[in-house]
Amino acid sequence: MTTMPGLRTHCMHTGLLLALATLGAGCASSTATYLRAPSLAEPTPAPQDSRNAYLELIQRMQQQGAWYASLAHVDAFRQRYGDTPTLRLLQADALRETGQTEAAIALYRGLDSGAQAAAASHGLGLIAAQRDQDDASEQALAKATQLQPLNTDYLGDLGYARLRAGRYEEAREPLAKALELAPGNAKATANLALWAVLRGDTATAERLAQQANLGADTRRSIEQQAQQIRARVQQRQAAASAAATRHERATVSTTSVPAPSRMQLAAEPQRTKRDGAPASDLTRLPPSMLERFSTTDPASGSTP
Repeated sequence: MTTMPGLRTHCMHTGLLLALATLGAGCASSTATYLRAPSLAEPTPAPQDSRNAYLELIQRMQQQGAWYASLAHVDAFRQRYGDTPTLRLLQADALRETGQTEAAIALYRGLDSGAQAAAASHGLGLIAAQRDQDDASEQALAKATQLQPLNTDYLGDLGYARLRAGRYEEAREPLAKALELAPGNAKATANLALWAVLRGDTATAERLAQQANLGADTRRSIEQQAQQIRARVQQRQAAASAAATRHERATVSTTSVPAPSRMQLAAEPQRTKRDGAPASDLTRLPPSMLERFSTTDPASGSTP
């Protein structure tokens, strides 16, 4: 069957109109619109995207424990893109983890304001805890939680630091906050279970362990940490008691009245014999303050 020319022309016009309508829907201009052919090459990332991707790479290295490698990439990043507060924070964390604490402290202190202030305070608190400086650790970690009150890592570390210092009741609040903000988090659960063990509440510790399905290794670790913390607290309490005793003795010795010297005694008039004692005994050094005030002679209102 032969198609009529008029019908073929009508169909062609109809198809063309549909195509134009599809490609140029919503366009009021009658000018033809051309689409750019797709490219098979990967798009070149913007400079800012490259910077962010590099920073994320360094962060992943640190999360995997490659601290020394991250330090090398920090230097490479600084050569390519310059210095930034975020880069200095990553460098400070890596220096802390590799034992270069003084350099880390200097960087942290330079970040005490701005977006990195909370993380910097957290780093300073961890260093103080490593050095057994309980008060400094408490102050820095508390500041970190004040700046970022929803950060469960900061809350957990503050609570743990208080446990190590023997401040069990004060540790409860940050540890409970961390667990309620991150239900099911193994670290938060273990910290609160440790708190319960240190307080002798084994039932609560067992309930927490069961709810979080903590394994046998984690439970043993909690018990071991509890033993270590108890021993540490006892040692620090004993040291504090000994220091207080030494201070008390030093205070008593500095406030006691010194005995007169021999030259002062020689300048005194010769005293007569008393209580049948030989006269030669009167030239000996005067008795101590305790002996002088414990004499059986009637009190005369003044020292002899």
